[in-house]
Amino acid sequence: MKKNRLLIALFALMLLVLSACGNSNTKEAAAKEKKTAGKPAPTQMILATTTSTQDSGLLDVIIPMFEKQNNVKVKVVAVGTGEALAMGTKGEADALLVHAPAAEKAVVDAGDAINYKRVMYNDFVLVGPKENPAGVSGDDINAAFKKLAETKATFVSRGDDSGTNKKELAIWTTVNIKPSGTWYVSTGQGMGQTLQVAAEKKGYVLTDRATWLAQAKNLDTLKIVVEGGKDLMNIYHVMQVNPDKHKNINSTDAKKFVEFMINPKTQDVIENFGKKEYGRSLFIKYTE
Repeated sequence: MKKNRLLIALFALMLLVLSACGNSNTKEAAAKEKKTAGKPAPTQMILATTTSTQDSGLLDVIIPMFEKQNNVKVKVVAVGTGEALAMGTKGEADALLVHAPAAEKAVVDAGDAINYKRVMYNDFVLVGPKENPAGVSGDDINAAFKKLAETKATFVSRGDDSGTNKKELAIWTTVNIKPSGTWYVSTGQGMGQTLQVAAEKKGYVLTDRATWLAQAKNLDTLKIVVEGGKDLMNIYHVMQVNPDKHKNINSTDAKKFVEFMINPKTQDVIENFGKKEYGRSLFIKYTE
């Protein structure tokens, strides 16, 4: 009899505990649902940017920060700088993060973009086969390009009107050479893919340092052969598309994004990005 009473008491205690847990879970769920219901849906913003900010991994760090701070969902369109700027002139993006100053200035001067700010920089480097058949070296990129053309060493170009492609073409123009022939290969692809093609063909390629550092572990047939020239600086700017000229632009979040990119806290994140993994910053903060 006593045993039955004990079992009944234990059963009742179990029911009480389960009931308490159930009420607690219900209250927590209700509180969570109330909190979620009270939070507005995130706004939507389109960022057109160069592939180097994506291929380097930088966007994977800074975009979630911006989204969390501002309750916004960012759609990133990573293309060549030329295409990103074209999206801005057509009103197909809200903000731009690119690296071709001369082309950017034309867009700003035309009134298609406003709130133009310098954000960061790194540099361009010439990468080539470890055997370096053309024998290029040092920091003189113009001399290196002349030698590549003379020796008809395989050169792989992005050929996509990106900031890097624009820089490459500007160097060829400076040395009065119009590259053509089987030695000059145009991929029409982003920096990461173009580096892969250069590795496969054992060719030379101009790249931004950030993408090179991020991809180098998969490119064991290549190495940096020319770097450090004063004319190889690679500057990135951010801007918002002008809502007065283009309808349906999310100017509120675009403005916030520009302010976010030049904020000292974000600048510190940019400055420290890559230090632990690569032993140096992939981008250097450079605010105005």
